[in-house]
Amino acid sequence: MNDTHTRRELLKCTGLLALGAMTPLWMPRFAFAPQDSPTQGDILVCIFMRGAADGLSMVVPHGDKNYYAARTTVAIAQPKSGKADAAIDLDGFFGLHPSLKPFKDFYDAGTLAIIHAVGSPDPTHSHFDAMDFMERGTPGQKSLTSGWIGRHLQKMATNSQSPFRAVGMGSLLQQSLRGPVQATTLQSIADFHLQGDQKKLEPFTNALASLYDGDGFIDGQGRQTFQVMNDLQKLTASKYTPANSAKYPDTPFGKALSNVAQLIRSGMGVEVAAVDMGGWDTHVQQANQLTRLLDELAKSLAAFYADLEDQMNHITIVTMSEFGRRVQENGSHGTDHGHGNVMFVVGGGIAGGKVYGDWPGLSKDALYGPGDLTLTSDFRDILGEIVTKRLQNSDLESVFPGYGPFKFRNITKNT
Repeated sequence: MNDTHTRRELLKCTGLLALGAMTPLWMPRFAFAPQDSPTQGDILVCIFMRGAADGLSMVVPHGDKNYYAARTTVAIAQPKSGKADAAIDLDGFFGLHPSLKPFKDFYDAGTLAIIHAVGSPDPTHSHFDAMDFMERGTPGQKSLTSGWIGRHLQKMATNSQSPFRAVGMGSLLQQSLRGPVQATTLQSIADFHLQGDQKKLEPFTNALASLYDGDGFIDGQGRQTFQVMNDLQKLTASKYTPANSAKYPDTPFGKALSNVAQLIRSGMGVEVAAVDMGGWDTHVQQANQLTRLLDELAKSLAAFYADLEDQMNHITIVTMSEFGRRVQENGSHGTDHGHGNVMFVVGGGIAGGKVYGDWPGLSKDALYGPGDLTLTSDFRDILGEIVTKRLQNSDLESVFPGYGPFKFRNITKNT
């Protein structure tokens, strides 16, 4: 009798096949990393703002008169206007959306770098294609099945056997994490276990674990899976208390960052975490939707920073979105799909307190395509600098094949 048949028969006998219809038995995906020396770089937290966030509202070019000419109802007021919802001035030309007030503290402390007029050079206005291209790190082509983070991890030799080396928060593994190195997908730490009476389930789980005591690849995967379940069960045994009285918003994004912080603080071997935040497609009545989203983003990141403040010299956070929004507002008090956008990079190793990039202007002759912000920085230049200087991986050809020469903006400090 083969192993597969034996395992299935045991599941039938213990009742776990029937139990599975009522009680989710969820197992992560695993692959195995090469063995060598441990990674010395930062922990990377990559936040993808899905739906195309409006960079012109997040970081307002209030010194460009064309911004106000193009946006009569959705423009963020100039700082000098004195309005409660005015932009928060940064350097006399750019300002933060008022809901991003916590970011001003990062900026003033020199731990937040802002890159404007940045994005993917591919001209698509398709959400799906644009996200896919950015996560693969290969704009315009999908010949590689792996993602840019997956390729980075593949190149970094490590002794780590932790299944939490790469963590994707969500229901599906992010394309950026795909590759030959292990990655675990979590919706939440609390939900990652067999639900029900643990005393009754213990004989079943022990019986399942006993089936993976061989030397084969599947046996190794099975043992790793049960180790994950055991490790996370320990974390859920006591309630997590964030440091420094940090308060995460009670939202999916806030909870996801709280889970990432808990994994990092628990010493689970996290090197990379990918976290998604959706809802940024603001075609209609943009103002209220964007205010809510930016408030959630800012409060969640502020809590994460406070929670892990003692480790932030070795953590780098980067935000990205598939493309920006059109400069001209539409007839529904929203904005349509655009091109150039904004990226935020936060961490103790960041040369912050500055808006980086070459501002192209918003005059009609300076716009891209049908009326979009022109790119002056490729997103791979920003990520490439982080990979090289903060993650200590100099093999950018493997991470972003076919791209170069890179144009670093000097947004980071060397580790």
